[in-house]
Amino acid sequence: MKIVILDGYTENPGDLSWKGLEELGELTVYDRTSLTDEQEIIGRIGDAQIVITNKTPITRSVIDACPGLKFIAVLATGYNIVDVVYAKERGIPVSNVPAYGTASVSQYAIALLLEVCHHIGHHSNAVKEGRWTACEDFCFWDYPLVELEKKTMGIIGFGRIGQATGRIAKALGMKVLAYDVCPNETGREIGAYTDLDTLLASSDVVALHCNLTAENTGFINKESIAKMKDHVMILNNSRGQLIVEQDLADALNRGKVAAAALDVVSTEPIRADNPLLKAKNCLITPHISWAPVESRQRIMDCSVENVKAFLNGAPVNVVNKQI
Repeated sequence: MKIVILDGYTENPGDLSWKGLEELGELTVYDRTSLTDEQEIIGRIGDAQIVITNKTPITRSVIDACPGLKFIAVLATGYNIVDVVYAKERGIPVSNVPAYGTASVSQYAIALLLEVCHHIGHHSNAVKEGRWTACEDFCFWDYPLVELEKKTMGIIGFGRIGQATGRIAKALGMKVLAYDVCPNETGREIGAYTDLDTLLASSDVVALHCNLTAENTGFINKESIAKMKDHVMILNNSRGQLIVEQDLADALNRGKVAAAALDVVSTEPIRADNPLLKAKNCLITPHISWAPVESRQRIMDCSVENVKAFLNGAPVNVVNKQI
């Protein structure tokens, strides 16, 4: 059985092992494969029966050009880079990793928030630049510092990660509001479910933890921002396409939004002309919420189990089963 990994570097830059997959077949690992050159993608898959991808797209034409392909595994939860509908038509199951980053992504969301509230990195750099040494007072700060206790966090998307973020926010003394299409009792123990407009109007911090769908693409825009409190803070470490970036940049620059902290943008790597790069009070990190070694090890372990299950004739975590 031939197994090809098209873009393994971000999952395993050298601190993990591919041994579990090597034991399941003849494994070829490419660190990176072009996201746009289908001929390169097709050539690298070749006659392999199993292809494993993270962000390299598997389109209808790629599937047609690789008749030996029997199984597609995604090294992530999101699977929009695979034409799952056509894969099902061709009898090819597509499996993902459904839950691996709950702890790391929720922790990172709170880290983004705390950095926005306290500007720790900026003030550390200021100390190292000698500004504290030269200061005539015992302390200084360059930005307003924000205490979170008794403030309200509104979380849009209250699944595993949203609820984990809510638990941490609650531990900080925050009130938690939640909007989700599937409310549940576990969520009610953490926060109060409400409609979207109430959440937007009531929250001091709006955190995005929802999946990207056709319906919510660009739903954080000038209209929804207008419904928010003045000086709201916005967090996004789910999907960049949830936000109309020019609208957010405009709101930051005029002060409607006090700050935004983002680990994702609409096009990644970020384009040099992205308006958020020059927006006021906008913190951007390079899509690393998911990347602690513990989190990536869970991806590895689940991916090995996905391939094992397929080889045993009973694939698991199949995302195109009900399509």
